[in-house]
Amino acid sequence: MGRKTFSINLHKAYQNLTDLSKSFKDKNRYLKNLVKNRNRFKNFSIQINGFSYDFSKQRMDKPILKELFKLAGQARAKDSFSQMVSGKIVNATENRPALHTATRDFTQGKILLNDMDVIFEINKVNKQIKNFIEKIHNKKLKGTTGKSFTDAVVIGIGGSYLGCEFVYTALKHGIEPIINLHFLPNVDIDNFGQIIKTIDPETCLWIIISKSYTTVETMANLNQALLFLKNKNLDPAKHFVTITSKGSPGDDPSGSGLGSFNMFDFIGGRYSVTSAVGGLPLSLAFGFDNFHRFLKGCHTMDLHALNSPEENNIPLTAALVNIWNSNFLDYPALAIIPYCSALSRLCPHVQQLYMESLGKGVTIDGKITNHKTGVIIFGEPGTNAQHSFFQLAHQGSPFPIEFIGVVTPVYNKTQAISKGVYNHQELWANMIAQAKGLAMGKNDDNKAKNFTGNRPSSTIIINDLTPESIGMLLAFYEARTVYEGFILGLNPFDQFGVELGKVLATDINKILS
Repeated sequence: MGRKTFSINLHKAYQNLTDLSKSFKDKNRYLKNLVKNRNRFKNFSIQINGFSYDFSKQRMDKPILKELFKLAGQARAKDSFSQMVSGKIVNATENRPALHTATRDFTQGKILLNDMDVIFEINKVNKQIKNFIEKIHNKKLKGTTGKSFTDAVVIGIGGSYLGCEFVYTALKHGIEPIINLHFLPNVDIDNFGQIIKTIDPETCLWIIISKSYTTVETMANLNQALLFLKNKNLDPAKHFVTITSKGSPGDDPSGSGLGSFNMFDFIGGRYSVTSAVGGLPLSLAFGFDNFHRFLKGCHTMDLHALNSPEENNIPLTAALVNIWNSNFLDYPALAIIPYCSALSRLCPHVQQLYMESLGKGVTIDGKITNHKTGVIIFGEPGTNAQHSFFQLAHQGSPFPIEFIGVVTPVYNKTQAISKGVYNHQELWANMIAQAKGLAMGKNDDNKAKNFTGNRPSSTIIINDLTPESIGMLLAFYEARTVYEGFILGLNPFDQFGVELGKVLATDINKILS
């Protein structure tokens, strides 16, 4: 990325932020005083195309924010993001570009990689997916017994299912699935046992997702599925498809079932939702047109992340807020709380996306880090979370929270009124109250009922649960993660920390077998 050495601590802005952070231990800098500024929301919020990011309840002021933007500039974050989008080698340890944004690039330009036109190859796979989906939906492709497909099981783990599961769960609230999706990630045999209770084997398609086609858990579940089909006297070749890299064992035309769809080395698993990894299952469920709408939403956020200046850039600003909280205010975690049950699988996806990308011990130049790299991500939909771990949030060890609200619910039938409000109004009242309570606190002579406040939060608001809105939300978290990695001097695209346990498990398997 044009840099040979990196140390965030050497940036002048980092040193200034270290000095400025000391003043935030003063009670005059508490949130209940900061939020009283009449222009607080205006100065600490950004809105674009139905997507709003409000960080007015973060423990920062204008000088802090100004210095954070300087830090982004000194780290050349936007330059690195631009290099990533254009196909430069940003994954230095694996000598690869990171071109997940190319999977939803509608500018129709060329991105050349070793004389291969990346955009052309991606579009070719999408056309293949569209043709395949139409045959399934038009009932031209059927299973062994001539019955049409009604369900599909996605066999894949980590990035091969988490993002897809999030998008599927979010969209199925507003769009009735044509094909119902089920997800089989875990090698636990009971995961398999539960899924086969919910499907008719004669009308079920199995989607095997593995870049190398050697992932242990995925291959074990594939073998289990093949045994299941044979025991039901069904021809496996008429019931499964593969999504894998070109030339892998699963890419064999004679043994790939109903078809093989390529994924690419320049797209990491946790960034692969908009590739064939999500494209095939989501198109099966909702039709290719809805998947295309989802890509459009991602592209809208990609363009914003790429082109907007630092002070108006939502993903970049959110990355800086995270860095401020972790590196300067010493918060070890971030809770993601969507006040929307349709977004219940967002947090598991972001957990992998963020913690696998930023949980690193060395910088891009191979030096041991001497600053915080990533935080613990956890979460649960509200209002459920309020009755789970918000006791700790309000009175225990503090941690920042990211609230997410959806303006328009999918359900538009008659709603009952309880205590003068509808359910959706009650939901929003709770979200607003929680953010206010965390920031302001409450004095009480009874110490057990006293709330210190000064607990930071941000609020993200999207208009609805359409494919476009979900696409923007997904791309926001991807861009925020990448920006945070670039500013911290990390490689957000490798994951060597995942490998050690796999190697040890292989050795133990030899003993067990």
